[in-house]
Amino acid sequence: MKMYSRRDAIKIGSAAAVLAAAGSALGKETLMAATMPAFDILGAFKDGVYVLPDLPYDYKALEPLYDEETLHLHHDKHHAAYVKGVNAALEKLVAARKDNKFEDIKSLSRAVAFHGSGHVLHTLFWHSMTPGGSKAAGDLAKAMQDSFGSVEACQAQFAAATKDVEASGWGVLAFEPFSGKLLVLQAERHQDLTVWGVTPLLVCDVWEHAYYLKYQNRRPDWVDAFMKMANWDFAAKRLAMIKG
Repeated sequence: MKMYSRRDAIKIGSAAAVLAAAGSALGKETLMAATMPAFDILGAFKDGVYVLPDLPYDYKALEPLYDEETLHLHHDKHHAAYVKGVNAALEKLVAARKDNKFEDIKSLSRAVAFHGSGHVLHTLFWHSMTPGGSKAAGDLAKAMQDSFGSVEACQAQFAAATKDVEASGWGVLAFEPFSGKLLVLQAERHQDLTVWGVTPLLVCDVWEHAYYLKYQNRRPDWVDAFMKMANWDFAAKRLAMIKG
């Protein structure tokens, strides 16, 4: 079993505390962060604050399905704004606790949930794609079959649900720990419509900023393109980490 330093423990505990405060679409992720440096592995939390992680590939790597210009804007601007937003809200909460003044608690709590969830989901999103895509296999394929009847049925439901998200949001393949099954969920904005306790395995962003430069209002075309890039290997590794 890997041993962690006191500094690691502090960082992991800090991450868990922030996620718990978010009240977002992460649920089980909070527990994971409290027991292992899951987010530090992805480069999303360092030295007590959330940070913009590097992409796991070059900006041109997903061409032609996902264009370089959109990836620059999406990662460098939109995702960065969520990182800035969650850190700013948490700083204001520190001041509120220090002064025992909670007049803005509702708006600050919402800001943590919105920006915190946006940061985590975007971090997972970058890893949910890989050049050329990958195939679901092994324990993930078995879980998809047990939960949906077949791998193909799971993928079809995921694509259909993602295409039909109301307004801005996400398609999410998640593990639900009570049943031990996988669920396909729709998330509105970043933080709404979750089932508490789930851990996202694979996510697809269907906010318009995620695809509009190339696909305009053709969300179904974007989702079809995403499915060709879907990184089922990443989903499989997350599932294995959850189950230990």
